[in-house]
Amino acid sequence: MPIEPTYPLAGKRIWVAGQRGMVGAAVVRRLAGLGCAIIPDRSPRLDLRRQADVEAWLEEVRPDAIVIAAARVGGILANDSYPVDFLEDNLLIQTNIIGTAHRIGVERLLFLGSSCIYPRMADQPITEAALLTGQLEETNQWYAIAKIAGIKLVQAYRRQHGRDYISAMPTNLYGPGDNFDFNSSHVLPALIRKAHNAKASGAESMTVWGSGTPRREFMHVDDCADALVFLLQNYSDAEHVNVGTGDDIAIRDLAGLVSKVVGFDGGIVLDSSRPDGTPRKLLSNEKLARLGWTPKVALEDGIRSTYRWFLEQPSIRALA
Repeated sequence: MPIEPTYPLAGKRIWVAGQRGMVGAAVVRRLAGLGCAIIPDRSPRLDLRRQADVEAWLEEVRPDAIVIAAARVGGILANDSYPVDFLEDNLLIQTNIIGTAHRIGVERLLFLGSSCIYPRMADQPITEAALLTGQLEETNQWYAIAKIAGIKLVQAYRRQHGRDYISAMPTNLYGPGDNFDFNSSHVLPALIRKAHNAKASGAESMTVWGSGTPRREFMHVDDCADALVFLLQNYSDAEHVNVGTGDDIAIRDLAGLVSKVVGFDGGIVLDSSRPDGTPRKLLSNEKLARLGWTPKVALEDGIRSTYRWFLEQPSIRALA
């Protein structure tokens, strides 16, 4: 039996911050047909790091609800190379939006974090209660600290001002609109591009960073968007909610699965001189399941549809 939303979206004006990105675009797609009006981003692009610009924009458009999918994101290399950018930009973006939302009376706000907020050696699967119980992964600690601050700011506005603002922590996401740049991408799109390039060039093997033993969880972005819209309509509490699949896979096995989907039958070379990152990162999805939501897209099916999207993007395929 369908759950009756506690915050129906019909008739609401919603701004998805970061709607040109992979997650934001998926949320906009999911909101279609729910009877709400999506507020488009300003063109030229609004600089969310500038407080005065954010205040003026939100004063003008006056949304009923906001989904904060805007962030500076990237993989291990980008995080480790640009710590100031990942810490400062994300602190500015989220603080400007959340603070202004409160001042103009936005009814609902959903802040998106990241599974890297959890301790490096957290018990698996990771429950929401694991937050701030141990040392962060060093290579992405700057991004993680910014996202933890965002969660706490949302909680602070609930406590001090009674705002109905919530947070969700998605696992590793992939899908249409992903970033395939080797210098800033996450592992799955990087593997898709590596396998594609290796197949196209007739290479005998492709190289994968690290030992191949770390385990990661992957969720298709359309599943994530469905979960986020579900939470926006049905969840109201201070504690953040994990958004994951409940399953993980070793990076070595993921590389094999990607090779199978792409059609690359060469070998996989593991470069152990490169960092592994956190040994394992699997979110507990029990809380979200208890609320009444479960994922639908199987990993191989999701990789296959993402590769089809990749093949339809000549500008991305042309990357060296």
